[in-house]
Amino acid sequence: MSLEGIVMLLGGLALFLYGMQVMCRGLEVAAGDRLRSILEKLTSRRWMGVLVGAGITAIIQSSSATTVMVVGFVNSGLMTLTQAVGVIMGANIGTTVTGLLIALDIGLIAPLFAFFGVALGMFSKKQRTVCIGEIMAGLGILFIGMDLMSSAMSPLRDYPPFVNMLSSFSNPLLGILAGAAFTALVQSSSASIGILQALALSGVIGLENAVFVLFGQNIGTCITAVLASLGASRAAKRTTLIHLMFNCIGTVIFTVLCIATPFVPFMETMLPGDVPGQIAATHIVFNIVTTVVLFPFGSVLANIACRILPDAAEKAHTAAFVDEHGIGSTAIFIRQLRNQLAEMYLLAQTNVELSFDALLKHDRSLLEKVTEGEDQIDKLNADIIRRIGRASMHEMSEQDSETLNRLLVLSSNIERIGDHAMNMAEYLLPLEKHHVSLDKITESELNNLKELTTKALREISVTDTERSKETVELVGKLETESDVLSTDYRKAQIYRLRNGESDPELSILYSEMLTDVERMLDHTLNIAEAVYA
Repeated sequence: MSLEGIVMLLGGLALFLYGMQVMCRGLEVAAGDRLRSILEKLTSRRWMGVLVGAGITAIIQSSSATTVMVVGFVNSGLMTLTQAVGVIMGANIGTTVTGLLIALDIGLIAPLFAFFGVALGMFSKKQRTVCIGEIMAGLGILFIGMDLMSSAMSPLRDYPPFVNMLSSFSNPLLGILAGAAFTALVQSSSASIGILQALALSGVIGLENAVFVLFGQNIGTCITAVLASLGASRAAKRTTLIHLMFNCIGTVIFTVLCIATPFVPFMETMLPGDVPGQIAATHIVFNIVTTVVLFPFGSVLANIACRILPDAAEKAHTAAFVDEHGIGSTAIFIRQLRNQLAEMYLLAQTNVELSFDALLKHDRSLLEKVTEGEDQIDKLNADIIRRIGRASMHEMSEQDSETLNRLLVLSSNIERIGDHAMNMAEYLLPLEKHHVSLDKITESELNNLKELTTKALREISVTDTERSKETVELVGKLETESDVLSTDYRKAQIYRLRNGESDPELSILYSEMLTDVERMLDHTLNIAEAVYA
């Protein structure tokens, strides 16, 4: 191959992969966090999961991207392992669309797709229209890249060493290994199958040599998901294992069919003289038949994956996995943030209770526990702010942008509750310094405020996504009640101070305690409004 041919081949591959990325980005912005609710509704039944997986993969032209999305969803708790089985099966069917479009020679109108897609993106101000433009432009760029690759590889049909190498692919093992290795290298079965069809279009390879490479490409596409699951949860690793088992079982079935039956000649007679079409048809048959055969055994595959990767003690991985550029990344990212906020909120709740107990029990060890909890809250808050800041640099829908703003408000208010709990616990130090103890009346009042504050905090779940005006109203009533009690308690404390029934130092500290309690309830109401309003 000449230098010009190599440059054309690399350029074509670059355009193909870039087109895929543009389509994926357009769909991600259009769908964003709504993918979570869509998947929850549509994957409750496995056959619906198959349709969802096929549909998403058909749009983004990459089963690898869909599988990585599924791994992320399982890792973040957005999807169960059983639901994932159906989506993975569907993804294998959806990925056949690329080969079908290439076989239909849609590349002839690819420049029009690219033109209209770019025009929509440039001249429209509506975000949804811009996203549709990106999807169209990406599709056009993808097929322009395919044409470039096909043209670049045409001279190879007359190059003996290359032809001899391809001839060796009639050996099933060599063909499968070659297909798996190349797909693992480019991390896209659509791209590798597209290149295989480009070779066929150039007259370099026939179906009898291409078929085993095709089977290997289905195995190689699992590599991307394997890489994505590294460092993820055990459930995410099981999802990847199911994907690998699915394609390996399918490869074994069809390799036996090719060796023991006239399967290849039959596929050749279906589309005589059209090798790219034969490859596309074989790919479709491979994935549909494998799905039909294995669909009834979806639960069995999940059980096998659980046996190979049994439950084990492991740290939470929900914050460790996020693919910032893949489809579904916004939904995964937002779920991870909600999980972090839930952890942060639980720490704040615990600290509020401990801070009251530190004062009421006069226990210095509880103050130390509050300090440890406050350090963790501050670290989580700083991490959440950094992650939201990075995410804001990426393009996303207005709805997702508003969601991130609400999560930022949540983090800030939780952090402030932690600060006031710390203040409450630290009042123990001046009490000890001045050798002052809480009187019975003050203890009773603090117990009342503790009960009211913890009740308000427990009414809220920061991972809730359903609106609930009732919760906001209840927390609002508790906040108003705390204000009334604080006012009454201040008056009573001043009365006791005037009558010599209370220590002056205690009166000053108690007034500050009441202020901190009021602020905690204020921030709790802010959280309720951010979550439920």
